[in-house]
Amino acid sequence: MAEDQFKTGAEDTFISHLVELRNRILKAAAAVLLVFFGLMPWAGKIYDMLAIPMMAALPTGSKMIATGVITPFLIPVKVTLLLAFLIALPWVLYQAWAFVAPGLYAHEKRLVAPLVISSSILFVIGVAFCYFFVFGVIFKFINEFAPKSITVAPDIESYFGFVMTMFIAFGMTFEVPVIVIVLVRIGLVTVDKLKEMRPYVIVAAFIIAAVVTPPDIMSQMLLAMPLWLLFEAGLLVAPLFVRATQAPEEVEET
Repeated sequence: MAEDQFKTGAEDTFISHLVELRNRILKAAAAVLLVFFGLMPWAGKIYDMLAIPMMAALPTGSKMIATGVITPFLIPVKVTLLLAFLIALPWVLYQAWAFVAPGLYAHEKRLVAPLVISSSILFVIGVAFCYFFVFGVIFKFINEFAPKSITVAPDIESYFGFVMTMFIAFGMTFEVPVIVIVLVRIGLVTVDKLKEMRPYVIVAAFIIAAVVTPPDIMSQMLLAMPLWLLFEAGLLVAPLFVRATQAPEEVEET
């Protein structure tokens, strides 16, 4: 009888967690959709803003082209949806935090909350760095390198795919300090060991940059150098973060 009651209680708990997860996901999705529908009347202008770095590099009077029938409608909608997600990101993260927080100890809350907030901020900074600085350098180089006999008229769908790839690459690059902190905090590797691996990290940074970015040295440097510097920043912050998030028993052992 006791065993049946235990199983029933466990099932009820599991179902309640699923219901809570569903409610949190619905609330997060509702916020994204609410912002999305609010921005839809300006979808064309939002895409124009995304295209500013490319348009600034093209000759005066040049325009992008659309080869698909519904592409002029579909691509601005995708851009608007991504912008809506970024705007609603604090609320989305809050829903995720509200779901996991009740099951965490105090020292675990001190670990998770700063990581979630800092990783989100760093990702947005990486995207902004790419948009405001890197794109200007890359597009100017590409268009100056192009033969004068070629009329450069980028397709908006190809441009969107390229921009999203670069945004993800730079956004993830700016997550390096968080990755370093997590690796050190869970004890998978020490700061001293990471310092010994520094030469390999630098080489890996340039290899990743060569694969992700266009084949010019400037854009590769613009990705590889932040990747290396952010790795160094992670080495500086990791010991401080570990001390600040220790459990009581870990403090006693120390």
